Amino acid sequence: MIRFAKKQDGAAVARLILVILKDMELDFLEEFGEENALNIIAACFTDPTYRFGYARGLVEEIDGKIAGAVFGYPASQEAIIDLPLQNYLRSQGIEEEINMFIDPEAFPNEWYLDSIEVDEDYRGQGIGSKLLTAVDRLATHEGETVIGLNVDKANPNAKRLYLRDGFEDVGEIMISGHQYDHMQREVKKRDRS
Repeated sequence: MIRFAKKQDGAAVARLILVILKDMELDFLEEFGEENALNIIAACFTDPTYRFGYARGLVEEIDGKIAGAVFGYPASQEAIIDLPLQNYLRSQGIEEEINMFIDPEAFPNEWYLDSIEVDEDYRGQGIGSKLLTAVDRLATHEGETVIGLNVDKANPNAKRLYLRDGFEDVGEIMISGHQYDHMQREVKKRDRS
């Protein structure tokens, strides 16, 4: 069942997000370590404005377990999505500005699909496709009509999934030293019949 994320999903979602962060080889992980990164993500998850905040995501729940999650935000909010992380780090006595992400990712005038991940125990069951289809609910809720995302050029399987869902290449972008294709598609109208 795909549903809106809830505050209590933080620990389970943090484990999924960690997979993405490891693939991106972020300096943040090297500086804090995986266990601390999990705790930080779970703590910030309760802030609805955070990049990975519960209000920005949907989860697939199967038999009480979070099998997958998807998060995103309107491009117009990119400047504020990591402020909860800064606030949390300050609350822990870390005054220096430390960012998990240093590069802008969204293109103007889009709802940006930041992260999508399926738990390894549930891969190959179509959950990624279902979550990808469900992001239209989040984009529509934010009043957006275009969904954008970045796919690592080294991940052709993910790109095939996005192409099947109607995404098209609209540009390229460098994020954390990795080259990505930026793709977009229009929000799909839901059939109300």
